[in-house]
Amino acid sequence: MEEDCEFRHWDELIPDALGLIFSHLALQEVLTVVPRVCKAWNRAVTGPYCWQEIDIELWSNRCHQSDHLDRMLEMLIPRSCGSLRKLSVTGLRNDSIFSFIAQHAGSLKTLKVPRSGLTNSGVINVAEKLSSLTFLDLSYCCKVGPEAIQAIGKHCKSLREFCRNMHPLDVASVVSHDDEAYAIANTMPKLKRLEIAYHRVSTEGVLKILSSCVFLEFLELRGCWDVQLDNKFFKEKFPDMKVLGPRVIGFYDMINDWEDCCSDYFSDGSDYLAWEFFEDGVMGEFYEDEFDHGWDDNVYADNAILDMEPHIWPPSP
Repeated sequence: MEEDCEFRHWDELIPDALGLIFSHLALQEVLTVVPRVCKAWNRAVTGPYCWQEIDIELWSNRCHQSDHLDRMLEMLIPRSCGSLRKLSVTGLRNDSIFSFIAQHAGSLKTLKVPRSGLTNSGVINVAEKLSSLTFLDLSYCCKVGPEAIQAIGKHCKSLREFCRNMHPLDVASVVSHDDEAYAIANTMPKLKRLEIAYHRVSTEGVLKILSSCVFLEFLELRGCWDVQLDNKFFKEKFPDMKVLGPRVIGFYDMINDWEDCCSDYFSDGSDYLAWEFFEDGVMGEFYEDEFDHGWDDNVYADNAILDMEPHIWPPSP
């Protein structure tokens, strides 16, 4: 009797419970190890229980072939059976795969697709299908403009957080992003969080956002050099709002004036370490090297999806 109490029938757990447990495992383990343990675990992994939240952002950063990324999404998303709530992926190559995502977005609340090759027409065509979104990240999507943002705002009435950060090199030739600022202000009045770092937006554009998006709790303006609004303005007019920028503290500035930097950051959050140091400097080289030793992108059958590099992946049971 005592022995029976100590023995746990893991294969007899209901699929929902198994899915909750497996969601805490690494993606590669869920795809390659878990399905081979037993039939019950295989059914749980191939069913919707593990795929209500799909985060393959790290893997997609390492995937340099668009057809492999497309095949991964085309395989995983249908497994959710319409219950997909969150999707994080980077580097979508075209509007076609974005349209596929939208076809399964009935329950989607959070969508992160930074550094993707989406276009205005591609976003406009599927914006209506994304109406359940509360969080959207279109950062570093250089082909997306005010038309797409307006379509998102028009159809996604529940949107509360919008990320539209850019890289300085991508906006070097841009004269103004005020058209995007006006699109945000005119169609996203319920936003609570907005990130538009390194946008060529003017003071007038930001004031339009502030006057229209009255529920804003967080606004990121790092690198928006054309915005002539100082800390005093935000403290007086929007004392409860967390603001980063427009000023960006450089790496060496922080070393030379560390105490002042920390004081500014923790008191009002308006100053921030220049992120391009991490993107383009030494840390950027580190990440690039790390990605070069990532997953082997060979896709196999349903139950044995990815071929693992022996020195990275755990052995199959």
